[in-house]
Amino acid sequence: MRWRSDVAWCLHRPARIALLLAVPLVAACGASTGPHGAGDVAGERRLIEAPDGVRTDSITFIRVNQVGYMPDAPKVAVACSLSPVALTTFEVVDASGRTVFGPARAEAAGEFAACAATHRLDFSALDRPGEYRIVADGLASRTFEIAPDVYAGAADTLLYYMRQQRSLFNPLFRDSVHHRTDGILVDHPTREGEFIPVAGGWADAADYLQYVTTSAHATVMMLLAYRDHADAFDDLFDASGLPGANGIPDILDEARWGLEWLVKMYPEDDLLLNQLADDRDHNFPDLPTTDSSDYGWGRGGYRPVYPCTGKPQGLLQYKNRADGYASTAGKYASAMALGAQLLAEHDREFADTLARKARAAYELGR
Repeated sequence: MRWRSDVAWCLHRPARIALLLAVPLVAACGASTGPHGAGDVAGERRLIEAPDGVRTDSITFIRVNQVGYMPDAPKVAVACSLSPVALTTFEVVDASGRTVFGPARAEAAGEFAACAATHRLDFSALDRPGEYRIVADGLASRTFEIAPDVYAGAADTLLYYMRQQRSLFNPLFRDSVHHRTDGILVDHPTREGEFIPVAGGWADAADYLQYVTTSAHATVMMLLAYRDHADAFDDLFDASGLPGANGIPDILDEARWGLEWLVKMYPEDDLLLNQLADDRDHNFPDLPTTDSSDYGWGRGGYRPVYPCTGKPQGLLQYKNRADGYASTAGKYASAMALGAQLLAEHDREFADTLARKARAAYELGR
């Protein structure tokens, strides 16, 4: 549970979320930069002092699992060199700089992406809990931990991303997102221009497009994770995504957020909607709460919602290759059916709605 207080601290202060996202990116590629490592703040988690003679300016970077390693799990670090380098051995040192593993052979693993040379550093035999660094040819990694509970809270941590992607109400901004603009039906033979209320769900990526297929897939993955590993998830947030327990595991709260949007995207048995917004979104970089995209109804106005037609849809070269309903309907039916099973004990009425939608989507796509 060691991560949770830090992550929640950032969530309560949206201005600091950039720091939360930036730190792992910097740390992932960084070699040791001195006694306290890059970006350390006095009073926060102490990094191990670099052993005497360790170089801090290097073209080689030792990448470790920043979360840590379990004592009985495989443990491998990778040394990435930006120019050809031949490492021969490495050691693992503890907080005092004492060697606790090695010297062991550094296994050459060839080029990879920007790395002109890579080496695998396998220290799986080290199973004693503690904080360590890897040293190879005078280079030191950042600190990493070996502990039996090193992954505690990891599953819940992934849900921070899902919550920050929410539309309708976004708990990161604590504000409404697209709640009045979603959406105007397009590409329909008889109902073009009709407003259908479909606000909700998650933005697909850094843009604000939303798709039934990807949302259904994400929902299924969360439901399967809960079904198979319910004990891995906690109850720290309410259904709106704000801090505070509500008696339901957070993974189910987030899956339900997806399911509620999917219900809106299938308002009638013969009208399965497929996509909300389109690539015109990319012309208007903005925050979700101030989205100024213009789809023909003015900047910041309505967004289009596309129905499943069984034919290719999209703009110009971005058209999909649809030739039927089966893909969207199948993913939709799977999410609805699994949701009906797992949410029945919490909300029977909603579960019954999901079951009906699952059967209807299956019939539509078969």
